[in-house]
Amino acid sequence: MLHKSPTLPASIISALQKEPRRYAHERGHDGHATVASYNVHKCVGVDGLFDPDRVAAVIAEIDADILALQEADARFGRRAGLLDLGSLEAASDLVPVHQPESQSHGWHGNVLLVREGLIQDVRRIALPGVEPRGALLADLEIKGVRLRVIAAHLGLLRRSRSRQTELLLDLARSKDHPTLLMGDLNEWRVRRRSSLVPLLPHFGPLHAPLPSFPSRMPILALDRILASPQQLIASIEVHNTPLARLASDHLPIKARLDLTDCDGFDACGSS
Repeated sequence: MLHKSPTLPASIISALQKEPRRYAHERGHDGHATVASYNVHKCVGVDGLFDPDRVAAVIAEIDADILALQEADARFGRRAGLLDLGSLEAASDLVPVHQPESQSHGWHGNVLLVREGLIQDVRRIALPGVEPRGALLADLEIKGVRLRVIAAHLGLLRRSRSRQTELLLDLARSKDHPTLLMGDLNEWRVRRRSSLVPLLPHFGPLHAPLPSFPSRMPILALDRILASPQQLIASIEVHNTPLARLASDHLPIKARLDLTDCDGFDACGSS
């Protein structure tokens, strides 16, 4: 039975008291890949300075095999990409899963980067709602495992987010592969009024709050890495370093994946 959602002040107080930064299964930290999500705030730091090199340095700190970025493009006009993807590839071996036709890096500011693996399919998803929002869906084979990755930035309105999460759930169900959902989901609640409720019980973990916003004093768990099946994720943590606290108003989050444990999915393993 669902319970009444806590008020925002109660959520903030709880986050400040507990200061959780890491979630891990009891079975240990034997993941075989690192994935991460990072809202780069159009490369503008909390000091108000536009500094793409600083964001790139945080990305290097994270050292992810798969990385979802949000707000990597300018919001208006040509929506030009704000990072030097060539330099990023040289420093980290991360490359985008798709090449946009315009000067933007991604799709509605979403960029999905991978270090290794076979890219089997990439789709740009327009998300319903009042604001123009989108998601990238990529079917990959990484280290012998076929994996669907959905990178998204959900809307500011709860009604829009509810419609968006239902669409993303349908996309996850349409493929019998383990699925990751990563991004700025703009939702800190996980109970009755939460727009994330449609994802339960298919995706997890949702019960462990990992505050990532605002970066200087994180109190809201807006950024998420979720998996179906949940046991795909061995551990999750907030990447909280001095540089990350400065480079964007969001902290990155990263997870270790156990790609050897895909119970219930016939598609696990090599194709």
